Amino acid sequence: MRPSHVEAILASELRAAAGGQHTPVMLWGAPGVGKSRIVAALAAAEGVALLDVRLAQMEPSDLRGIPFRDGEHVQWSVPALLPDAGRHGARGILFLDEISSAPPSVTAAAYQLILDRRLGEYRVPEGWAIFAAGNRHGDRGVTYQMAAPLANRFTHYELEPHLDDWAAWAHRADLDEGLIAFLRFRPDLLFDFDPARQRAAFPSPRSWEFAHRALAKYAARRDLLPDALAACVGQPAALALAAYLEHVGRLPDLGAIVAGRSFEVPQGVDLQYAVAAALVRRVSRQPRGEARRRACANVLAYAARLPQRELGVMLVADLSRALDEPLYDVEGFDAWAAAVSDLIGTARAAA
Repeated sequence: MRPSHVEAILASELRAAAGGQHTPVMLWGAPGVGKSRIVAALAAAEGVALLDVRLAQMEPSDLRGIPFRDGEHVQWSVPALLPDAGRHGARGILFLDEISSAPPSVTAAAYQLILDRRLGEYRVPEGWAIFAAGNRHGDRGVTYQMAAPLANRFTHYELEPHLDDWAAWAHRADLDEGLIAFLRFRPDLLFDFDPARQRAAFPSPRSWEFAHRALAKYAARRDLLPDALAACVGQPAALALAAYLEHVGRLPDLGAIVAGRSFEVPQGVDLQYAVAAALVRRVSRQPRGEARRRACANVLAYAARLPQRELGVMLVADLSRALDEPLYDVEGFDAWAAAVSDLIGTARAAA
């Protein structure tokens, strides 16, 4: 399932927690696809607490708490790592990350917590959602086969990388626009993980973020940059990125395109991808208002001039996602949409 759909499901589950309709969610996925990031981003967007509990680092007694004598009875102290409405707020997310790496003795201790939302006398506050995440059994990580009683306590979704969703996030996160353009040009390198091949560094949404940091840190040390990129995404992907970035310096005048004074289209397809990513970044940084609307109209006109209509559709779609608003009422949109209506219909069906 693509990340944007998983985000929508988790948001619905968080809202449903207050009404008693929440079902615990288990996210499966290969290393680096963004499982933890999606949960953290949801908590930040909703302004709620996020308690990240790593069961793989615990003993069964860590969840149950410490017993103490209370008169003739033995009580159990509630661990501070569990949600408390007074300390953490009325709404929040209890996130059991890397749950598939926890031994069965520990996950068994969490059965009641996950399904019944309680441990002994302790109860998870209403308004709190329970999410979990882990690598699949064949991903060559430290994993245990999830027991049927535990699996039956979750709804299960498998997260797969999706370039459109990653590009939208990357623009919002202000990642290097040349890096975004490169992955648009080489979508096969967004995620290249083969469990049969043991490689310390490989391309993934997470490691491309590391590559973005390397581009910023070693911009003044070009002698170190190739090795730094290889340390993030592996040698083949790093070499391809470095070769691509060498061509980006030949871009046309982006300011003139945004202002409508030029519609120069570079000859190489690789540079056309670079121009598209750069235009999205330029326009998305402008404040809302008439100036940004005119810039959008000029970008629409430029998209119509791109030799590959698919690239023009990608440019407009990325711009709409980056602005987080539709472009339907921008001047020239109707004419552009009519010219690519067959491609838009195909894209919607694929999504």
